[in-house]
Amino acid sequence: MKSFEPLYRPFAAWLRPLALASLVANIALIVTGAAVRLTDSGLGCPTWPRCTDESYTTTAAMGVHGVIEFGNRLLTFVLAGLAIACFLGALGGPRRRSLVRLSVAVGLGIPMQGVVGGITVLTHLNPWVVGLHFLLSVALITVAFAFWRRIDEGDGAPVPLVPAPMRTLAALTALAGFAVVAVGVVVTGSGPHSGDRGAKRNGLDPAAISQVHADLVFLLIGLSVAVWFALRALQAPAPAVRAALTLVVVELAQGLIGFVQYFTHLPVVLVAAHMLGAGLVWTATLAVLWSLRERPALSPAPLTPSPAQEPVPAA
Repeated sequence: MKSFEPLYRPFAAWLRPLALASLVANIALIVTGAAVRLTDSGLGCPTWPRCTDESYTTTAAMGVHGVIEFGNRLLTFVLAGLAIACFLGALGGPRRRSLVRLSVAVGLGIPMQGVVGGITVLTHLNPWVVGLHFLLSVALITVAFAFWRRIDEGDGAPVPLVPAPMRTLAALTALAGFAVVAVGVVVTGSGPHSGDRGAKRNGLDPAAISQVHADLVFLLIGLSVAVWFALRALQAPAPAVRAALTLVVVELAQGLIGFVQYFTHLPVVLVAAHMLGAGLVWTATLAVLWSLRERPALSPAPLTPSPAQEPVPAA
């Protein structure tokens, strides 16, 4: 492995921007997936892993829907390329097992995402499988974020920067944030934008499930505001206070888009913006959690003198 280290070093020099690019690309995948669904291009490539029974690529006969669906599939290769570059970068610098493992986790998540996307096509856009596809994107964003932040951290045990009750409040906020995202997926599965005119919906009442989603949004915003005020009252480190304020601002913007799209009957532009907002809300939530602790560098182990070096007692 060491004989290849000169090949890894250029990637190590660019590891931080590569990790950020990987995170951004995984968020972008949510938007391109939304474009597929909102343009009724979910079955633009009607089979998987090929685009048609005879071709791996789209054909002229498939029109714009085939181009959109196939373009979304191509983004998988961009994600895979970035994941490989991050893995090589983790190998090329000072070898840190934590970075290597996280880069591998990001890399393994991408083919998993491709397989779930294939199942989505083969099940003719089953709304529950489509929802799983989205939630896997959320998991990938989480791992990619952890990899990006870990580059600037040490490998020591996490050191809390705020008291335990504050960390519990932040964890409850993150749990509420995930619940908002998950129920939002169910709302999408009950709505009109199915990805194809013939695709089935989940059968739930859109108004009722949207009300549950809205209630959870109010809970999330309330908890996030509480986190911000509590961090200010505790005189927590400035990065933590800024992260909490950023989360509140992103949530308010996302909530405004959500309400406007609902009362304007789900225009595709606002729905796409709301999908992007879901990824940004979750990323901002992760930033708050990471700001509440730090990882110092590992201290070198104390040297133990060998028996030959031990001092001889005075007579």
